[in-house]
Order: sequence, then C-alpha cells, then structure tokens
Amino acid sequence: MTKKQVVPYQDKKNSKKNQVRQMFDGISPRYDLMNRIISFGIDIKWRKNVVALLLPKKPKKILDVATGTGDLAFALAKTQATEIIGIDISRGMLDIGKKKVTKSRWDVKIKMEIGDSEKIAYPANYFDAVTVAFGVRNFENLDKGLSVIHRVL
Repeated sequence: MTKKQVVPYQDKKNSKKNQVRQMFDGISPRYDLMNRIISFGIDIKWRKNVVALLLPKKPKKILDVATGTGDLAFALAKTQATEIIGIDISRGMLDIGKKKVTKSRWDVKIKMEIGDSEKIAYPANYFDAVTVAFGVRNFENLDKGLSVIHRVL
C-alpha cells in the first residue's frame, strides 16, 4: 500500500517541496501573527522549552532547519552559541527573517540562508545541535531529511 503524501494544493501536480515553498512565500508577511493566533501563543512556550533543553549542552554551532521567519533561531541565541544558521526553502519567509536579524542585536551570530533539509550544504559533524520545529511536517522525504540532519550533527 502506497502512502499518499499530504500536500498544500491537492489540485496541483508540482512536488510537495515546490507547493510548500509557494505556500510559505505567499503567507510570509502574515505568518508570525497567524502562528501566534493559531497556536494560542503556545509556540512561544515550545521555543522556550527547546532552549531549556539545549542550554545544559552548551552548543557552539546550531542549525535551525525550516527556520521560517527565524523565531526559533532568535530564541536559540540565549544558548550562547557563537553561530546559529537558519535554513528554509521559502525566500519569502527568509526575507522576513533577514529583516528581523538586521534589526536585532544578534546579527553577528544568526545567519538566514536558503536551504533544503534534504541537501544541507555543510560538512558532516559541523553542528553541535540541530533543531526543526513545525517544518518537519513539510519535508518531502522525511527519511532523507532526517538522514541529512543526522549527517551534519
């Protein structure tokens, strides 16, 4: 039995990855507000929990996969990591995130880059910690994405 892939647009023939990119490019200006409303603000607590889990580990280099507008990357700055890279396939989401980085005091340690969970352009064992929050549901190939994440960790 073949599992049917969940895609944003059932009537379109392009790949899940392209549909996800298109969807997030379209909603990027409203994403942060929508996320707060839809989650009733619980997303903020979840990010704090991730930071609390990582603090004792003292990671120096962190990768945030499917970073979106970078909210988790910003929260991760509290870990005292020296390098935090947020990657996402959506330019629209990254554009918002880059503006937030520019306006923040974290611009020397947080970088936002176009990137795909299945093709992370960093060498093996580069990162001390890798996070992926809501974006894992949008991976086109979950096993491949998790394998690549494991490689860079």
